[in-house]
Amino acid sequence: MIVLRFDRGVLVVEDDQGKLTRRRANDYAAVLRGLEGSDYRDEALKAPLVEGLRSNFEARDYQSEAVEGWEKAGHRGIVVLPTGAGKTVMAIKAMERLQAATLVVVPTIVLMEQWRGVLFEAFGVEVGALGGGSSDIKPITVSTYDSAALRARELGDRFTLIIFDEVHHLPAPSNSGIALNYLAPYRLGLTATLGKDEAVLDELGNLVGPVVYEKGVEELAGKHLSDYTVHTINVPLAPSEKLEYERQFAVYKSFLQRRGIKIRSARDYLLFVKRSGVDPEARRALMGRNAAMDVALNSRSKEEYLRNLLAANPNEKAIIFTRHNKLVYRISRSLLIPAITHQTVKEEREEILDRFRRGVYRRIITSQVLDEGVDVPDASLAVILSGTGSSREFIQRLGRVLRKKEGKQANLYELVSFGTAETRMSRRRKET
Repeated sequence: MIVLRFDRGVLVVEDDQGKLTRRRANDYAAVLRGLEGSDYRDEALKAPLVEGLRSNFEARDYQSEAVEGWEKAGHRGIVVLPTGAGKTVMAIKAMERLQAATLVVVPTIVLMEQWRGVLFEAFGVEVGALGGGSSDIKPITVSTYDSAALRARELGDRFTLIIFDEVHHLPAPSNSGIALNYLAPYRLGLTATLGKDEAVLDELGNLVGPVVYEKGVEELAGKHLSDYTVHTINVPLAPSEKLEYERQFAVYKSFLQRRGIKIRSARDYLLFVKRSGVDPEARRALMGRNAAMDVALNSRSKEEYLRNLLAANPNEKAIIFTRHNKLVYRISRSLLIPAITHQTVKEEREEILDRFRRGVYRRIITSQVLDEGVDVPDASLAVILSGTGSSREFIQRLGRVLRKKEGKQANLYELVSFGTAETRMSRRRKET
């Protein structure tokens, strides 16, 4: 008789002759399919039985369609829905249908606590926590990516279903071990956007499954998400800023022209950055570009536009996004707006978000830590002072103000330094 066992992140298959074969735990589902009709004993998966998972949450039509698509794919696959469209509710309905021990993996402590609260509200059961100093393992547990990876060899046989929230984080080398070292035959990935990198999609297909359902913002806006408008505002640099930008950027452009280097893609730019590690001229060129972009991204003119924009919309609840912490703190001081960065301690962050939700604060400003994981249904104004060229980041920031509320019209303003390389970044992040 064939026997399956789990050994610290590895699936051990013992054939009827006593020969042992070691496989990645990720292969467990495929091995089971291959053994259908055979005489075998499964001693690998030790997940506790879970029964009675029922909630009063009502699924929208597209959420039900997503669950059905996932089931038809063998309970493995990725669902792509915009922020605010209810990916969590969709996952809860999937858990109801499956009735299985579940590990939900999330990228941040904020999301971990948010998921735990929603799961307790849905099912009324104790929900475990793994991460942020907590190590409480229950049949339904929420973990950070970091903690799930660290405990994979120990906990890899304890869950039948893994839900990967913000699944685009999974291919990172520090995270992929979660998928590889847990047996969990059933897997669900959730994200607002995946991108088109074929290598990434192939890896996610192996670790979680293919994309089984997808809807974009445009398909849901108006009915299930708030109507919205994106305003791109070209803000001129102050004269002194313009001079400094042009001086620094000229160092970068001159180097590229002398060396005949063309930057057409992210790969080209990465090669240039690598060259700067061994070539002093390339290093000076990179420093010149960085200094120029620092001027463009953190322009004082943007701060003045923001001041006027907020004054013109005093009743709108606003989230302001930047790329760098220094601009967060500068504007927080000058406009007296509560700030959240990765340096903000947990208790302070939770207090700021709670006061924002209750309307005590009408504005908050953040760098990148709230791109994922903050749920503020009545926030209606988002302002991007600076960011990257990532379309995923743009969609996530837009999603922070798209949650449906009666009579709500969402607006996103992106402030772009006119006549600088930031205009190209703006175009890239809005490409689909």
